[in-house]
Amino acid sequence: MTELIRVAIIDDHPSFREGVVTVLKGVGGIEVVREGATAADALRIAREHSPDVMLLDVRMAGGGIEAASELARTHPNTRIVMLTACEDEKYVALALEAGARGYLLKGGSGEEIVRALRAIARGDSYVTPNLAGRLLRNKTDRMDENLHDLTSREAEILALVARGMSNKEIARASNCAERTIKQYITSIMQKLKVRNRVEAELKFQSRSNKSS
Repeated sequence: MTELIRVAIIDDHPSFREGVVTVLKGVGGIEVVREGATAADALRIAREHSPDVMLLDVRMAGGGIEAASELARTHPNTRIVMLTACEDEKYVALALEAGARGYLLKGGSGEEIVRALRAIARGDSYVTPNLAGRLLRNKTDRMDENLHDLTSREAEILALVARGMSNKEIARASNCAERTIKQYITSIMQKLKVRNRVEAELKFQSRSNKSS
């Protein structure tokens, strides 16, 4: 039996929020546990209900990116997805750096929202494909070269990062200290010239797709 994904939706447009709720209520394996409109609502709902995934808008009262950063710090078991009309790559990067595991555009389909929620609930990352392509397009050739600069150990760690594993989980799987894993990941991101784990994951996944 598939484990239930408990979702909270935070958006200051009630009609849009209602539409997302309607889409998700018709999907098996997903339960909408709470709704809200502000960053304060997001923090309260995380504290009181511990949803598996929380959808946030970038532009809402209190700030979606600020809420994502605070949630990533205080409620690391709640995975954050930005669902927004904002296509600016600057905000995509800021959201990922704040700790978001996904970034979706409001013009996308209900099927994409469901697909992203399921991917993120199992530990993967998801960025709307055209945005992911734009984020990586200018870096792809350089990053392909830089992947060859990784040591075999760093390549193994990157593969585990791409599976959505936390530093603690990677440390346990690799039989080494969590502090050592943090050092490896810092080195990997410097070599790949990426700003956060999600960009590293997207790059790894892109390269794997090319070679498959």
